[in-house]
This record gives sequence, structure tokens and C-alpha cells, in this order.
Amino acid sequence: MSTPTTPRAKIRLYVPAPYAPGAEVPLAPEQAHYLANVMRQKPGDTVGVFNGADGEWSAEIATLTRKGGTVRLLAQTGPHRAPPDVWLLFAPLKKARTDFVAQKATEMGAGLIQPVMTKRTIADRLKLDRLAANTVEAAEQCGLTALPQVREPETLDRLLDGWDASRKLLFCDEAGQGAAPILTALAGRPRGEPWAILIGPEGGFDPAEAARLRALPFVVPVTLGPRIMRADTAAIAALGVWQAVLGDWEG
Repeated sequence: MSTPTTPRAKIRLYVPAPYAPGAEVPLAPEQAHYLANVMRQKPGDTVGVFNGADGEWSAEIATLTRKGGTVRLLAQTGPHRAPPDVWLLFAPLKKARTDFVAQKATEMGAGLIQPVMTKRTIADRLKLDRLAANTVEAAEQCGLTALPQVREPETLDRLLDGWDASRKLLFCDEAGQGAAPILTALAGRPRGEPWAILIGPEGGFDPAEAARLRALPFVVPVTLGPRIMRADTAAIAALGVWQAVLGDWEG
């Protein structure tokens, strides 16, 4: 017979604040608007909240106004579940496709999202608040209790100059020069090591960038099969294979 579990609240909100039973924590104006005008909630109704560090909590709506609101924390209903130590590094794409990458990388368990400016990156403007908002929305909808860290864009050269060599860098190399299939490259490697996955722009990496990457000892060049993928598809495919081989999908 299965053990009964506490049902998950249908409405979940990311509310960054210190959590303790009985504490009242503030809601942003847009959260108060969402609860009152979209979901038709009122004071006394119960929602689920998380802060990215203390697991899932049930909370009672205490106040709702045009300027914000508050919820009163009741009890923890689920533990904090940290993602495995894998980062996603990607060249920014057009707006909607960058949104897609942020959302799906969050769902797939990336612990950090790093925009990387390469020589062939087309999108030169990136709103970090929009990127972060997409990670929050994905976490709220998918029952996650952790959010990936979102970093400022960085050039590929500067990123490599300051790289910690203890973190392996999975270089998804569309040219495939000397690169192994991704499953072959990851098979047999120990779990628990820190990794990052690097996805280039739609036009691929500049030859000089690719040559530098292949020469670095911490870089693992891989191919993603016989078909050419769009950059957003490649990001999710690579994360999926890494999770299946070295991540937390077994549990």
C-alpha cells in the first residue's frame, strides 16, 4: 500500500524571503494581481510557495491589495530538491527562442544559465530580468523548489580565460572534428563531477573559437547525431542526454 502524501497546491509562487512557520512574507504587486484577478483567490485561501532554498510550503493568503499583499506560512510540505551540478552556456538567440531555452533548461535541471557572446552571435541585446522571469515561471509550473542562477552575458574568450578546470565543459561541436558521439563521450564517467554544456549560435562557432575549445584539456567535444539541430533544440537534447547518463534521472 502506498503512503499518502500531502497534495501539492494548484497555485505555486516563488516568494524569495526567509521561511519559518507563522511568518508573513510579502508578495510582489504582479503576484497579488495574479492571485486576486486571474485566479480569483481571496484572503484565507491556501497556495504553495517556495524560496529556492527551503523546500515547498503551504501558505495562507493574508492580504491582497493593488500594491501587493502577504501570505502567512503554514508548514513545509516538501523538501528542497537541488538540481545536479550542470550549467548551460548558450549563445543568445531571438527573443522567443531564448525564452524557450531558459524555460526548458530550468525544467531539465540546469543549476546555472550563462549567456555567451561568440563571434557569430546575432542577438546582441538580452534582458536578464526577462531571462530570470522565464526560469521562475517554469519552476512554478513544474513543481520545482530550486531555480537556476542566471548570470550576466560574457564573451566566450573571457569565460574560457577564467574557467575553473575542475569543471568539465561539454562542447557541442557541429563540425564534429575529432568529436565523439555525446553518449559515447559521457559513458563511464563518474557521477557527481561538475559539468557545463556549451551551445553555440545558429551560424556555429568561428573556426578560431572551435580550435581553441578543442585544444583545452577540460573541454569534451561531442556531436549530437547525424542531423543538424537548431541551437535551442541542441541545448535541450544535450541536457537530456547528460541528465540521463550523469544526472538525477535515475532517482
